[in-house]
Amino acid sequence: MIKIRSAMESDVQALLDIYKPYVLKTDITFEYDVPSIEEFTKRIRSISQVYPYLIAEEDGQILGYAYASKYNDRAAYDWTAETSIYLDSESKGKGIGGMLYQSLEADLTKQGIVNLFACITGNNQGSVNFHKKMGYSDMGRFEKAGFKFGNWLDIIWMQKTLNEHVHEMNPIKVFKKIE
Repeated sequence: MIKIRSAMESDVQALLDIYKPYVLKTDITFEYDVPSIEEFTKRIRSISQVYPYLIAEEDGQILGYAYASKYNDRAAYDWTAETSIYLDSESKGKGIGGMLYQSLEADLTKQGIVNLFACITGNNQGSVNFHKKMGYSDMGRFEKAGFKFGNWLDIIWMQKTLNEHVHEMNPIKVFKKIE
């Protein structure tokens, strides 16, 4: 049975093992070098201070992870988060991504996040289709925004609304306080 839970520091190597092929073999991430364990641990710690960083696990094996992060440092963007998801190659097409995103979005809704943004490499049609299935809408395309493996690549921005756009906003809640 697949379980969704918060990432722990003891998961870092498994998460890095999932992420590594995306860095080295695809243009799905614009990162050129695989982060060190120390760097990846710092990222998880930083994100987890405010947002959910979730993993899907079955029988002790991590199948994928999803998280939200700060979209922009300016206070006006506090109610907007950027989402990311990475699955082990064997776990794609099994509904695990949907399970992760449903859990992530439920947590973000409780936090008071209003807008979700997803930034997707222009040729990653699988991710575009996944996000559309999850209720995201196309918001725009930035042409030739990134360069990797000798190619200039577009990025597509997609958006989903979780909570109402109201005129009086409460501060978002830190994930650990709603967990």
